[in-house]
Amino acid sequence: MTQMQPELPPIRSMRPAMTADTMARTGLDETVLTELVHGFYARVRSDPDLGPIFSDRITNWEPHLEKMVAFWSSVALMTGRYHGAPVPKHAGLPVTWAHFERWLELFRETADEVCTPEGAAHVVERAERIARSLYMAAVDTQRAGSVPSLG
Repeated sequence: MTQMQPELPPIRSMRPAMTADTMARTGLDETVLTELVHGFYARVRSDPDLGPIFSDRITNWEPHLEKMVAFWSSVALMTGRYHGAPVPKHAGLPVTWAHFERWLELFRETADEVCTPEGAAHVVERAERIARSLYMAAVDTQRAGSVPSLG
């Protein structure tokens, strides 16, 4: 006699077939992404280099974490849950590439602990692209003279 699998809730996605395929290949789902985001930002907040940058800008972490789970759901699972513009929000930050390298190091550590190997590779590849994009936005703003470099 085979056991009945519990019925999963429907996937909240703008592209449900692609989302389901990605979930099956990577082991990622909303629960894993929530654990990833919360674990990652716990590390960021306690990091001596990154923590102050974030604490200067975020006072209420719960809404930020919810927004970041929606962001990673959209980025990793193509759910379309995130509706925002991350580049302008990061463009004025006083950061160098060393900050982004540290950000990536903490992200990789968290992904390796929380995700399957396939899931970690999937989110880390996207995090690397995001880091490059946000860094370039920060550099462009710094070149325009809007923000001093920490560098």
